[in-house]
Amino acid sequence: MSESDLRAALARELPGVRADLERLVRIPGIAFEGFDHAHVERSAAAVAELLRDCGLEVRIVRSGGQPAVIGTKAAPPDAPTVLLYAHHDVQPVGDLSLWESDPFEPVERDGRLYGRGAADDKAGIMAHIAALRAFGDSLPVGIVLFIEGEEEYGSDSLVRLLAEHRDEITSDVIVIADSTNWDIGMPALTTSLRGIVNCFVEVRMLEHAVHSGMFGGAVPDALTALARLIATLHDDAGNVAVDGLVSRGGAPVDYPEDRFRVEAGLAEGVQFIGTDRITDRLWTKPALAVLGIDAPATGEAPNALVPSAKAKLSLRLAPGDDPKRAYAALRAHLGAHAPWGAQVSVTLEHDGDPCRIDASGPMFDAARSAFRAAWDGTDPVDIGIGGSIPFIATFQEMFPRAAILVTGVEDPYARAHGPNESLHLGEFARVCLAEALLLRNVAAAGRD
Repeated sequence: MSESDLRAALARELPGVRADLERLVRIPGIAFEGFDHAHVERSAAAVAELLRDCGLEVRIVRSGGQPAVIGTKAAPPDAPTVLLYAHHDVQPVGDLSLWESDPFEPVERDGRLYGRGAADDKAGIMAHIAALRAFGDSLPVGIVLFIEGEEEYGSDSLVRLLAEHRDEITSDVIVIADSTNWDIGMPALTTSLRGIVNCFVEVRMLEHAVHSGMFGGAVPDALTALARLIATLHDDAGNVAVDGLVSRGGAPVDYPEDRFRVEAGLAEGVQFIGTDRITDRLWTKPALAVLGIDAPATGEAPNALVPSAKAKLSLRLAPGDDPKRAYAALRAHLGAHAPWGAQVSVTLEHDGDPCRIDASGPMFDAARSAFRAAWDGTDPVDIGIGGSIPFIATFQEMFPRAAILVTGVEDPYARAHGPNESLHLGEFARVCLAEALLLRNVAAAGRD
């Protein structure tokens, strides 16, 4: 199909694509423990129906975890096969009072569609489906749709699923629609991602709580000890102070501080932490954050010294680091800096590898050409991502001959994982067009 034919087909299909996206957003498919996983099952079933309507052979599969959906359509003679990845599970919504509308009732405001999963990553699913609908029965490549059901919860069963279904999902090109674009009106290909180590650190000072007046001043409480321990994780400038972690500079793109301040939503007067360029701090250096603390709530706290306190830490790793080695370094640091003889225990929650992608070759040329056309002549930017998609390294290892293209529907204002997550509808239309053009270009590159 010509570019003009694809543009016309997508203009025809986009209203239905948006309606189906809104139906997916209404399903609260959260794979985290403690949530009703029947909704994840509903979400998988809804995705399977969408793929069947595109003429694919569809199966819902699992390997000890949440359901994934695989849809396939054989390649025409001598044409390559493209695997299209996205995930149908979503993050928990957090504090509902921070949402301006019901997170599972999609609402359009000022050209953006608001709702949990509207961007991350149900729009990724629908971008794939939009491209398939644009071609109808004239797909120029073989297609494998792999829609995961527990990405937000760590993809624990993904390696098993890939191994069990390796033969049917082996492809020449893998498109992972779970990243972001550089800005509204400026597309991007993601070429590096940080790894992750999430763990819990618990500090114990007492066998039981004791009166803060009778014992305070001589007996340390666990919250103060935990605060002092956490404070050792950064130097005065805010750089991560754990020895043994990979840290480098040289990110290829600069990030204006005034733009980044707005996009991050930094409160007035708050300073950035760390040194070097913003993109180095986000893409090629480690980051360490405290995600939560288990301790008495202030409204319920008695006048007693807290015997133990627990924090969840999230360490993001620079490309080239190893999560097992990084976890050992973090655990050693926490043990060595225990204040006042505190008993410190560290427990790993999960980890994931960082990755780097060599974004050269004919399939990447095909992608850049597609993006350039969809964004009316704007070249895509090669970017890194501070977040983690650990399974990309798994795809690299299991399918070393495949070109891996990491694309996405998000933009700097999407607020994925946070309250008021949203999708820019104009950019979404460009993403859908870019993917359709990509499939056409990949078919042409495969014939050359």
